[in-house]
Amino acid sequence: MRTILRASLAASAALMALTGPVETPALAQGAPAGSTPADQARLARPPADAPYRNPALPTAQRVADLLARMTLEEKVAQIITLWDNKVEIQNADHSFSPALASQRIPHGLGMLARPSDLAGPTSPRVNPPRSIEDSLEYVRQMQDWAINETRLGIPVLFHEESLHGLAARDATSFPQSIALASTWNPDLVRQVNDYIASEVRARGVHLVLSPVVDIVRDPRWGRIEETFGEDPFLVGEMGVAAVEGLQGPGRDHRLGEGQVFATLKHMTGHGQPESGTNIGPAPISERTLREAFFPPFEQVVRRTAIAAVMASYNEIDGVPSHSSDWLLKDVLRGEWGFQGAVVSDYYAIEQMAEIHRIVPDIPSAARLALNAGVDIDLPVGAAFSTLPAQVAAGLVDTARIDEAVSRMLAIKFDAGLFENPYGDLAAAQRSNTEEGIALARRAAEASLILLKNEGGTLPLALPEAGAARPTIAVIGPNAAVARLGGYYGIPRATVSPLDGIRAAVGDRANIIHAEGVRITEDDDWWADEVTLADPAENRARIAEAVDAARGADTILLFIGDTEQTSREAWANEHLGDRTSLDLVGEQNELFTALKALGKPVVAVLVNGRPPSYPLIAEQADAILESWYAGEQQGHAIADALFGRINPGGKLPVTVAREVGQLPVFYNHKPTARRGYLFSEVSPLYPFGFGLSYTSFAFGEPTLSSDTIRAGEAVTVRVPVTNTGARAGDEVVQVYLRDEVSSVTRPVKELAGFQRVTLEPGETRMVDITIRPESFALWNRDMQRVIEPGTFTIMAGPNSVDLVSTTLEIVQ
Repeated sequence: MRTILRASLAASAALMALTGPVETPALAQGAPAGSTPADQARLARPPADAPYRNPALPTAQRVADLLARMTLEEKVAQIITLWDNKVEIQNADHSFSPALASQRIPHGLGMLARPSDLAGPTSPRVNPPRSIEDSLEYVRQMQDWAINETRLGIPVLFHEESLHGLAARDATSFPQSIALASTWNPDLVRQVNDYIASEVRARGVHLVLSPVVDIVRDPRWGRIEETFGEDPFLVGEMGVAAVEGLQGPGRDHRLGEGQVFATLKHMTGHGQPESGTNIGPAPISERTLREAFFPPFEQVVRRTAIAAVMASYNEIDGVPSHSSDWLLKDVLRGEWGFQGAVVSDYYAIEQMAEIHRIVPDIPSAARLALNAGVDIDLPVGAAFSTLPAQVAAGLVDTARIDEAVSRMLAIKFDAGLFENPYGDLAAAQRSNTEEGIALARRAAEASLILLKNEGGTLPLALPEAGAARPTIAVIGPNAAVARLGGYYGIPRATVSPLDGIRAAVGDRANIIHAEGVRITEDDDWWADEVTLADPAENRARIAEAVDAARGADTILLFIGDTEQTSREAWANEHLGDRTSLDLVGEQNELFTALKALGKPVVAVLVNGRPPSYPLIAEQADAILESWYAGEQQGHAIADALFGRINPGGKLPVTVAREVGQLPVFYNHKPTARRGYLFSEVSPLYPFGFGLSYTSFAFGEPTLSSDTIRAGEAVTVRVPVTNTGARAGDEVVQVYLRDEVSSVTRPVKELAGFQRVTLEPGETRMVDITIRPESFALWNRDMQRVIEPGTFTIMAGPNSVDLVSTTLEIVQ
């Protein structure tokens, strides 16, 4: 991670310049000798009854009072962060050192990243994270120092990664984001994030870097697992639900008990990078941004009290997001009314000099980001630490610094940090216990997608007690490990698929296991180097697996990815994007060898990217997509395989047949997808697809009104019947198409959905309201309007198998 280390060294030098000589900590007690009486009064420690200390006052009044008391150095301290450079305020045993902090950051600190880790970007296998007790003690000591040993007593804001669970020790690990999106259940996503918030807040942390609402249109990109998929409406609903779970519902900016502030990531265009490589340019027009990439961000900003938005690494039309006035000021704040803080992505400000090369040095990058509207520098303060010197040189307007500081102080006041900056040890020790484990299992169950089930291969039947026991071969590189995906925590225990199957089967079947192949030599997400397993050794493993499975009645084959084969590529020496979408290593060879035995083969996919596995899709008898399903994945998968639950998840992405089809999203324009020589144009699996152990029939949708005025909503009523023999979940999906428009529109757009559970033979009338903005378009003058005309309204179980009716919109 040479880029990270360079940034850390730069931050160290800049911070030393900021803190000045060793005697500056005297400011914590009073004014320096020789100052005027006015200076002494202004720089004295404020009294205990200073207005900013009064929780009864409005946040804006508290911010104004505190800001007026601050020196430039104290202000800048509030818009910088420490992470891997926090070792400079720690003792040799990684505990917090008040003495070193008073020397290193005497004016206080705005934010500290990941108090749960010891020293920044290292694998937890190398440096295991702090225990719950140590983490809370670290927070307590640092807050005591900030409150008592700095002049103004401003608490530190801590943040953690919590994409699918707190990324720390003894925290509950939920399914990765793409799996949560596959539930098509915003209420469940809200519950999961509410629980995550409770575990994070108990440890004295008040901000998380989640959720990701990037629209993803390139599965080569290794971060696809972190997203909610390709559709603006689905991603927007999941994003709103996640933020409401983390922060609480409504538009109140004050943080409730057990809640944490959320950070919306990454604005924007991050999910369709050039060549599918992380941080690559996003060659996206303004119209496409407004039609596809902006809507989830806008929905969250308008419908929640989202506290922070993170700018994206990439450039759009030659302008990196961290320097884009149009993106961060005109659109985010001007059009949408965002009032929170814009935070930088890690090292992204420095990258404008080091990678984008739009400025000659880091101080210039700091000016550019600050003036564009970035309010705090993550994660090591390398750029913003240069601001005091730039103010002295007349290069930076202090009014913009005041604006940024005010936003960060508002978050601290609204979080209640001045009243209670600590964690709750008793609550934190209850992390990852019965309630969280049960919720993780329920979320995993809801995320599973049945992609194929030839001849009713699934669910597998188990005999009654005393009957002959079948033999089930559990094969594959992902059978005996619980893969959690990127930005993972360390739960108290995980359940692998093999563990779950053994627990579900008991003594009613013989279970045999073989690895079959190994995908990578290591599976540490943090490790830079990724080495595929030796092919010769894998072929020996294949032979062993075939021998083991020869006498089996059924083969359960667990294949897909490791956390290394698809991940965030955060540096040139830490890659994670791919040119191929198919299985890596000798996994297809393993499947072919097992299929040749003539046994039913059930492929269970454990992966973070869409399953573009054409051989498996064609020849497997059944396919279950599990993604990275969290710590309880083994139990959930086993329950689905043996029919204890009925899979009801749906794909949140379109799955390509091969990489040459990309991009292959469902809501394409009418002129796209004409066809190819020698290849299919249709995807391997369409957006919204997923089967069930039962069957459903859709009737013709009806509308609350066949004609509405522009700006009105309409309710679509869809009759759905469970025509099978067992209860199951169906996701009713409603799409629309503008038949004639002044600019081209997609062939269909998701406008509503609802997941319902139906008993055998049950018919339900499902009402889904299409909001007025779903009918809007950006016209040739880039104005958002609703044009009168005919709209086709479609309903069905996926984006292909649809029943339609017609709606007229009039002026």
